[in-house]
Amino acid sequence: MVQLKNSLIGGVIISMLLMAGFAQAAREEEEPKWPMIKEDNFGDKEIRANADDIMSIEAPMRAEDAAITPISIRSNLPADGDRYIKELHIIIDENPQPYSAHFKFSEKLGQLDLDTRMRVNSYSDVRAIAELNDGTLHMVSRFVKASGGCSAPAMKDAEAAIERMGKMQIRTRGAEAGKMTKAQVMISHPNYTGLQYDQIRRKWIPAHYIDKIDINYGGETLIQVNAGISISEDPSFRFSFIPEELGDMEVIAHDTKDNTYSTSKAIN
Repeated sequence: MVQLKNSLIGGVIISMLLMAGFAQAAREEEEPKWPMIKEDNFGDKEIRANADDIMSIEAPMRAEDAAITPISIRSNLPADGDRYIKELHIIIDENPQPYSAHFKFSEKLGQLDLDTRMRVNSYSDVRAIAELNDGTLHMVSRFVKASGGCSAPAMKDAEAAIERMGKMQIRTRGAEAGKMTKAQVMISHPNYTGLQYDQIRRKWIPAHYIDKIDINYGGETLIQVNAGISISEDPSFRFSFIPEELGDMEVIAHDTKDNTYSTSKAIN
């Protein structure tokens, strides 16, 4: 009887210890990832939060499709001011690769006005961090409810995706020298993340995605993009710029298998 009682007590103690361990693991899992992400990518640099005077970010509260979550960034700085957004960092805290994209901008963009589509893997803060021409860093963020964006199967079948891989379109609207012009660059590419499973072939699809994009106008670079797995399938970028004169827009894209794709269009 005593032995049974001791066994029961021992079992309760072990159960309590296991529960405490699970609770501790859960608490550690709930610890915010942003401080570590910030330290890894920006070190001890100061990042000013809630910088709505610098820019705004738009994203759905709940993504209809986590694999193509629309993200919009707008500059709130005066168009004729001395300060402008020189670089932009997109961070999605809960993604397998949180540092999602890095943009460099020409002064000829005028006020930053950028739309793209991202993968959001789980409920997460989506952060946009602007680096101004004076070197200061300013952040805005939105919390997005999404699930499985990085592992979601491609919308197109593999053969069709490979056949169209690298095809590009450049669209413009209201092109006029010296005035704000809207443009969109679209690139056909499956942007495989390495986390997607081919149900037909019963194997994981290797990572293969666009990692660099240069958007040039009149022989000068307007936008440079360094991207990871968080950019959606068939990457799309909408932006505005001010052409000094009408000319050619050229797009050069590079992917992780060392393929290079390019196209150009006369803006007239």
